[in-house]
Amino acid sequence: MRQQEEFDLVVIGSGAAGLSAAVTAAHNGLKVVVLEKARVLGGTTAWSGGWMWAPRNPLAIRDGGIEDLDAPRRYLAAVLGNNFDAEKIDAFLRTAPEMVGFFQQRTDLQFESGTQIPDTYSQLEGAGQGGRSVIAAPFDGRRLGKDITLLRQPLPETAFMGMTIQAGADLRAFMTMTRSARAFAYVTKRFARHLFDLVRHGRGMQLRNGNALVARLIASARSAGVELRTGVTVTALEQEGTRVTGVTSDGVRIAGRRGVVLATGGAPHDAARLDPLSHSATAPRTLATPFSSGGGASLAESVGAVFDTSLASASAYCPVSEVPQPDGTTRLFPHIIERGKPGIIGVLQNGRRFCNEGNGYHDYVTAMLEATPEGQVPQSWLICTREFQRRYGLGISRPSPLPVRPYLRSGYIKSGATISELATACGIDPAGLQATLATYNAAANHGEDPAFRRGSTAYNRLQGDSENRPNPCVTPIEKGPFFAVRVLAGSFGTFAGLKTNGNAQALRADGTVIDGLYAAGADMASVMGGHYPAGGINLGPAMTFGFIAGRHAAKRV
Repeated sequence: MRQQEEFDLVVIGSGAAGLSAAVTAAHNGLKVVVLEKARVLGGTTAWSGGWMWAPRNPLAIRDGGIEDLDAPRRYLAAVLGNNFDAEKIDAFLRTAPEMVGFFQQRTDLQFESGTQIPDTYSQLEGAGQGGRSVIAAPFDGRRLGKDITLLRQPLPETAFMGMTIQAGADLRAFMTMTRSARAFAYVTKRFARHLFDLVRHGRGMQLRNGNALVARLIASARSAGVELRTGVTVTALEQEGTRVTGVTSDGVRIAGRRGVVLATGGAPHDAARLDPLSHSATAPRTLATPFSSGGGASLAESVGAVFDTSLASASAYCPVSEVPQPDGTTRLFPHIIERGKPGIIGVLQNGRRFCNEGNGYHDYVTAMLEATPEGQVPQSWLICTREFQRRYGLGISRPSPLPVRPYLRSGYIKSGATISELATACGIDPAGLQATLATYNAAANHGEDPAFRRGSTAYNRLQGDSENRPNPCVTPIEKGPFFAVRVLAGSFGTFAGLKTNGNAQALRADGTVIDGLYAAGADMASVMGGHYPAGGINLGPAMTFGFIAGRHAAKRV
């Protein structure tokens, strides 16, 4: 007879979706276990920026941002078009405020509001101009005690010596430390504390972004009695008739009387699954953890679930550059911050611009894919001056006072005393680049961008520099030396995933429910239909549908 363990709910995966489901179910009286394949908890969530899109959340209402359900619904309808799934959208919009309120009031997960963060397409009807996003409040890692060893470390490329830096006031202080005494004092204090933590604890303890979100969820799970297991591989789902009732791991049956939640991080590393769906050049370049390899989808398909490929995009795109490493390999850096700043443009190999560089990261990549001639590698170059790099940074190279020379020596940054020299160094058509800059600079001297209207939306302006007038996103690129970094198509993870209903229940091809099987996070086909209407549209729905799954499992008989 096989060994068996008994739980009410089995959760596979420990990112935002999995831990949200686990904590919610435990608070509703269930005995819950979380099974994580990696040796640490947090999945790709722990590497993320941590923002969650949750319209009409209690923090926004507290700050005077009261709006009815119809406004965000109209906005999503305008963005998603034919990919608008009314059942799932309504479930998300109805429940996201409840999710935020539940965690804020009953757990260790506390939030800060993104009061200044507009939706990506802030010019559309129903778009929010701020307050629809929340982020986990900073967290002192010491509060986790020995569980700090279970928390995945931040992504090295987006942290500074292991220190997480949060978008907003925290990031502004680091960006302006050479121009503000107050910012310099703030950064000095933060960094001194970080160095102490590195010596004392071997890692940063001032947790922010996705690292703070996971840490707070771990603390919440422990307080609620959730059992957390790492290094566990699930090999099969167990069924009684057509009902999913548990899993098998290492020959042991782990029963889930109320069901199983799949939250394994999607399939960004499952090349065989994604190649037919994505541009061939993008599938391998993902910032998701290596454990996000389609395991949840394969388990679900074994019991009749369907992997939904009907979305506008299979992947959540972001522009990335390849950073050379001392051992000859490369690592990926996501270009999130500098593209909207004044004094930088993106061009193709022909030297021509192809988009509004200050738009969303998903939009930058989709525009690049559409503009790249068939047969050519989708790639672009971000072009700026040395002065720009010293003020804002360029890719992984940080602004002053940190040195840029190592990135010039490694070839990560290409340079030229003239535009022609820079173009030659990059393999860009010199005449095309010179013509593009002549046209761009003529308008940029007046703060204008007639070609792509950069700086024309609230989202653009937030990404820019408010000190640059009249347009926070536009200034000429005239005085060398000139710098460039090559940018490729990458992803944060997958939008394509398992077909589900508004209760996060997995569905068969005929639309019937697979009893006892839930999918949330990147394992679930994105409620946004393959679009990117706002920052935080991965984690917001992940937390919300995890919450929905945990609550639904607790209520079912």
